[in-house]
Amino acid sequence: MPSSADRLTRAHKALDRVLDQPAVGRAVAEEVLAEGGGDEAAAIALRALGLAFKETGDLPRAARTLRRAVSVGERVGAPYRAAQARMSLVVILADRGDTAAALAEAALAAAVLSGIDSARLDTNLGAVLARLGRTTEALAAFARAQPVLRTAGDDRWEALLLNTRAVMNTWGGRYREAEADLQRGLVVTERGGYSMLNAIIQYNLGYLSRQNGNIPAALDRLDTAAAVYRQHGRRGTPLLTDKAEMLLAVGLAAEAQATVATAIAEQQAGGFRFNLAESYLYQAWATLAAGEPGAAAEAAGTARAMFSRQRRGTWADLARHAEIAARFATGQRSPALLRATEQVADRLAAARWPVAPHEARLLAGRIAADLGRPQQAQALFEQVARQRTRGVAEVRVLAWHAHALHTLGTGRPSAAERAVRAGLRVHAENNAVLGATDLRAHAAARGEELAKLGLWLALERGDARAVLRWAETWRAASLRRRPVRPPDDEQMAADLTELRRVVADLAEVEAPAERGSSRSEVSRLNAERLRLEAAIRDRSRYARGTYAPEPPFSPAALAGALGERVLVEFVRLDDDLHAVTVRDGVVRRHRLGSYAAVLRQLDVVRFTMNRMSRRFGSKAMQDAAVQAYDHSRQELDALLFGPLRRVLGGTPGSAARPLVIVPTGSLHALPWTALPTCAGRAVSVTPSARLWLVAAGVAPVATSATGVGTVLMAGPGLAHAEPEIAALAARYPDAVVLSGTQATAADAARALDGAALAHVATHGRFRADHPLFSSLDAHDGPLYVYDLERLGSTPQTLVLSACESALSGVRPGDELMGLASAVFALGTRTLIASVTPVDDSDTRTLMLALHAALAAGRPPAAALAEASSATGIGGFVCFGFGG
Repeated sequence: MPSSADRLTRAHKALDRVLDQPAVGRAVAEEVLAEGGGDEAAAIALRALGLAFKETGDLPRAARTLRRAVSVGERVGAPYRAAQARMSLVVILADRGDTAAALAEAALAAAVLSGIDSARLDTNLGAVLARLGRTTEALAAFARAQPVLRTAGDDRWEALLLNTRAVMNTWGGRYREAEADLQRGLVVTERGGYSMLNAIIQYNLGYLSRQNGNIPAALDRLDTAAAVYRQHGRRGTPLLTDKAEMLLAVGLAAEAQATVATAIAEQQAGGFRFNLAESYLYQAWATLAAGEPGAAAEAAGTARAMFSRQRRGTWADLARHAEIAARFATGQRSPALLRATEQVADRLAAARWPVAPHEARLLAGRIAADLGRPQQAQALFEQVARQRTRGVAEVRVLAWHAHALHTLGTGRPSAAERAVRAGLRVHAENNAVLGATDLRAHAAARGEELAKLGLWLALERGDARAVLRWAETWRAASLRRRPVRPPDDEQMAADLTELRRVVADLAEVEAPAERGSSRSEVSRLNAERLRLEAAIRDRSRYARGTYAPEPPFSPAALAGALGERVLVEFVRLDDDLHAVTVRDGVVRRHRLGSYAAVLRQLDVVRFTMNRMSRRFGSKAMQDAAVQAYDHSRQELDALLFGPLRRVLGGTPGSAARPLVIVPTGSLHALPWTALPTCAGRAVSVTPSARLWLVAAGVAPVATSATGVGTVLMAGPGLAHAEPEIAALAARYPDAVVLSGTQATAADAARALDGAALAHVATHGRFRADHPLFSSLDAHDGPLYVYDLERLGSTPQTLVLSACESALSGVRPGDELMGLASAVFALGTRTLIASVTPVDDSDTRTLMLALHAALAAGRPPAAALAEASSATGIGGFVCFGFGG
């Protein structure tokens, strides 16, 4: 039988190891308990075991075990050990949401503990008080504890205190104090070798970076901490909740929803009801951002009820704010809702939340305005507007928005427009830190309300040039800056190579000839694919951009560059669709009607083109598809171009003026050549007029008649690819030709980098769930958008001979993500690609006719129009400059 001294030594060892190595601490504690459970050592071992359960995410067992530790300590005459167990129980009960019981246990422990243990208890007590919003009391507890811990050299507990106080200060917008505590925490955890605590502090430094607007640094620190959590066998559930909030801050609503749903499931399983309330709050905001206000109100109500039970009044006010915002989004307007919004704004301000009070007051002002209470609305707007030159960027954007509404309410639309521009400038400066394409594209949604207000102001005064300028201010802004390469470029390249291998293996085991492949192998490869995609996606987001102000958009410069062309830019404000045309220097605005009506016809056109290209169904079904297609394209043409006939001039055919079209929303997926107005006409479709104007000013790279500077690539699995490339190789004998085993992703990337003209005949795959994983098939697997973003420059003219390779994900602000959009940010001037399925043999016929026209000196848009007219084959569109 081990001696009492030996058992005590090992019980203390278990307690020391449990934070950084919970499995080791648990094993030692269980060994001590297996030898006997009726002495002081058993009370200590039970405390260690309870903390091990906490660290591994099982709060119910943690609470039960710590209560056993209290009971054993009191029974064996060791009240001090019982009080130490109560000290640990304080945090467990708070995590479970029972803050009243946590404070009661702290009071019982305080009557017994002294010295350093009293300071440790104050650290835990301060954490509970901070969560309850009792900031003054929490700071007092921390102030009592820190000198004692520092004098004793207790690095672990001082780090815990510093971390908790930093979180509280971050909540309250006291960022300088939070930064100082976290930096001190890094020092003491590194000195003491507490790697797990160090990871937690790194993670909170990331959260602080998020509050300061540096999302890339925040995500980097958070993911680094998550890796340490995994190494220590701990769940990173709290990290998931904060990551969801960070994703939401840059407009990634769907990804935030999925992330917080995982956190909720884990917290429910582990009994972490305290943090569960916060997760429901973030779920409410994510669901609201995803356009589901009813579900958002329900989640916010759940969060509010949980916060109230936990006696967290200031957090309950945050949830009430989310609930009100959701009800506003459903269309609710009432005096009662206005009163509730004003009350919650005042309480949030009293609690010193940095952003929420201003959001709530702005919302209250909008409700008051909608209820016909202009004086009340003006007072609320004016309160928020005072913050427009102070505070974090989120507050300043809100303040400029409020100032715009305030000045508009006093009959000063010009001042309102200046305020909107100022707010969007703050928004752009804040977003400039985002280097990754997907973050840039989604973050545009955060400026949607301001941009819509600016557009509305221009439409109201009927100024066509102003409408064009406002449309171009916000449209496709992410494509106007090259994506920033992630800092760990070699690791990104390695992960992309490994992902290609996994995808190729997966295709092989899922092939019809391999139907006998085990489900476990398919599951394993899919899991590895998802892991690699997440690693690539996350790493790309660590890249940090810089702000460079753009020159103002000039309609006059655009008019000069257009020459004989006519620009048609489609502009949408909710369901109202407008067009702005520029012809011979004259800018006009045209109201077209309902966007929803346009979408109905667009859906029919795309559906019937798909059916016709695949020769699906009987002859009668094919004939019906042709009739429906012809009717819908005529209707769509009338909706989009009917009011513009006089401006467009000419008749469809070679004599008609060339068009430059700037679509909006789902019109990016329209096969424009299917419309009668565009038939036989040189048409260039561009994400924005500003991008077209830049491309127009770029000198083209010359290619020889024999194809120097030309790349021809045939990918696998496409029937027409090899003969198509062989035929083009005869036309361009000096071209770089890639086919078979030579058409790998690496070979293709090297050849495409800086090419003047590239023709790629291979399958294209659009990923709606994550457009940057859209790809072209190479011999060894997919060539992803992420691969293209690593090139020095993409080909100046690129032809993608593949179905639907030009599809893009469309985000607010007509931000595009996909193969077609990526190349424009990387140097491509013109892209010819399909937005609908096209028959293989038809594709080959059209492509050969296209290159014959290009070789004859036709610009790309005119060459495609000529080839489409000659062959009667549509579906392909000229994007970008078009020559």
